[in-house]
Amino acid sequence: MRFIFRRALTALLTLLLVSFLCFVAFGVIPGDPAGLVLGTEASTAQIEALREKLYLNHNIIWRYFHWLSDFCTGNAGNSIRFHGAPVTELVRQRLPVSTALALVSLTFILIIAVPVSLFSVRMRESRRAAWLDRLINSLTAVGISIPNFFLGVLFIWIFGIAFRLFSPGAYIDYHENFPGFLASLCFPALAIALPGAALLTRFLRNALLHELSSPYVRTAFCKGAGFSTVLRRHVLPNTLVPSLAVLGMIIAEIFSGNIVIEQVFAIPGLGRLLLTAILSRDYALIQSLVVYISWTVVLVFALIDIAIQVIDPRIRLREINN
Repeated sequence: MRFIFRRALTALLTLLLVSFLCFVAFGVIPGDPAGLVLGTEASTAQIEALREKLYLNHNIIWRYFHWLSDFCTGNAGNSIRFHGAPVTELVRQRLPVSTALALVSLTFILIIAVPVSLFSVRMRESRRAAWLDRLINSLTAVGISIPNFFLGVLFIWIFGIAFRLFSPGAYIDYHENFPGFLASLCFPALAIALPGAALLTRFLRNALLHELSSPYVRTAFCKGAGFSTVLRRHVLPNTLVPSLAVLGMIIAEIFSGNIVIEQVFAIPGLGRLLLTAILSRDYALIQSLVVYISWTVVLVFALIDIAIQVIDPRIRLREINN
């Protein structure tokens, strides 16, 4: 309980710091949001009235605490870009799309990384097929170095335009056709997943090879256990703790990678909404989306830390002693 309380307090302070820095960063950028909303034809009186309505005439500290008090009471404000629509409603409409894209991407990462890393280790132990391990190791290095937005453009060119496996820019709403909605997310999710899968494969492969040189593995072999049994029942569980830490970083990268990929594939999610809000200087919408993304990342890391504490009793005992 002490550990959970400390993690919750750290998460809260992190969210406050991130939201404040974001608020200050967009507050000091040159330009007038009121003039941007009303356009060049607006009169000085109209611009001044909108500035007063948006509290832009107050200092930035006062505006931040005013926004924070409203946000904590469930009022995230209204969007100036979407003609006064409630920010909460805009986030609620886009949230299922981004969440589904992140979950499909994570599924692809696990489906690719775990079997490929196990296969690579088995090939390394086989003298005849050691070249397959070297090939996989080279491919993972390439996968880590390629940005996901470049993969997205590449997928559109190859699979969308050349082979016509999907229609670039076509989006199926999950209310109309849920299987079609998931199918439309496959290539965007794959573009997000491949770099993360390459990173997890490389890390898990190295962790498995390190564990294979441990004394308990040699003891298991001496008792007559087969290589597959040792790898699956003994070695793989012992690589779970460090792999969870890497997986937490990959999940955080998934949510940040959504911002660009949603723009590339024209997916109406939170990432695309955030870019629209930034371009229009929509403070209320920007703040809410940044807090959501930050909350997601902080929550993921907190859950990973708690899971590691539960899985490995040695870490839990060290935490109690400290």
